[in-house]
Amino acid sequence: MNDTQQQKTQQHDKNIPLKGIKVLDLTSVVVGPVATQFLADYGAEVIKVEMPGGDLLRKLGGASVSGSMSAKFLHLNRNKRSVVLDLKMDAARKALRHLCAQVDIVVVNMRPRALERAGLSYDALQAVNPCLIYCSLLGFGRKGRYANRPAYDSIIQGASGIASVVDKMHGQPGYVPMVMADHTVGLIAVQMILMALYQRERTGMGECIEVPMLENMAAYVMAEHMYLRTFDPPLGGNFDPRVSDPQTRPIKTGDGYICLSANTDQQAFAFFEAIGRPELKDDPRFCSVAARFRNTRDYFDLRSKSLLQKTTAQWLEIFDRLNVPAMPYNTLEHLPDDPHIRDVGLFQKVLHPTEGPIWNIGLPNTLRNGAPVDYSPPPPLGADTVAVLREYGLDDSAIAAITQPTAAP
Repeated sequence: MNDTQQQKTQQHDKNIPLKGIKVLDLTSVVVGPVATQFLADYGAEVIKVEMPGGDLLRKLGGASVSGSMSAKFLHLNRNKRSVVLDLKMDAARKALRHLCAQVDIVVVNMRPRALERAGLSYDALQAVNPCLIYCSLLGFGRKGRYANRPAYDSIIQGASGIASVVDKMHGQPGYVPMVMADHTVGLIAVQMILMALYQRERTGMGECIEVPMLENMAAYVMAEHMYLRTFDPPLGGNFDPRVSDPQTRPIKTGDGYICLSANTDQQAFAFFEAIGRPELKDDPRFCSVAARFRNTRDYFDLRSKSLLQKTTAQWLEIFDRLNVPAMPYNTLEHLPDDPHIRDVGLFQKVLHPTEGPIWNIGLPNTLRNGAPVDYSPPPPLGADTVAVLREYGLDDSAIAAITQPTAAP
């Protein structure tokens, strides 16, 4: 590498926001990997520690070319390295604590009692790494009676009120058909970790972060649906009628569906103009924001019955001309071919070493002066075990004790 190339490389490295930050990822399935992949995408060195059987999501996420690299796993574990440690072994637990002493961040989603038994509690690790940022992703906060219960996305959706909102809309409880709680709480964990990193820069102190799923999702839901019970005494019941009304959905047109929102007076009056009913702007039910809110059911009923006489494309042209917010309805099959999605290059075909060509989901956000790391494919189970242990100072005999344990007599 010549001097010019070296200077360019050094400048590129400086522009990667989390370059030099070391993360030990002791998480599996979705919530933890969401958080650690975000850190990895922006330059952190993320070491994913797995038990010999591997992250459950390698197979729980459906079929794959190799049989151990499901689609969901591929979308949550890029830019990481994989180390296998059997934590039932003393040598493996010792090696893990050796790694913990040298990293900046440890992210865990094991239950507190299991962490304490394995010697991986914050207190145990802080003793060997006082500057450590330790993020524990929990199902339930430690102070509550549910603290040691297992938690999965569907359990949290039901317990936090999400299924109740679905009940309000459709007449029976149901889950949002994606792991919404896991993804949301994973990104909240990233916020907390980055805040702790900034705090450490100012104070030199490490931090113990606890991010409980139930409390975070309960706060998320009730910010929308505490509604009139916010006031004491209450001015009414729960559920924001605008977002829980059964007609809050894509609106049928002459040949499909359209997504429409007309909230301000200007937008609503333009909508009335578009459907040939300009007199409705003087209707006492619809003449103001407050009036339309009081008459949400009537307003939504009007919208749902007004668009059947034209095609989606015709309505989109009209609404665009009149500045009424509207977009086409995309199915999952059509979404990758949406012209805007293609323009920004959200989906990219890449080559995976075991799965062959795959579609990677790119990063939606941009930095003017920074840059994410280049794509590195999600690793096969344990692909980096020896290299990582050696880099972190374990000698060959210690590595052999972990990777080639002697069979019991």
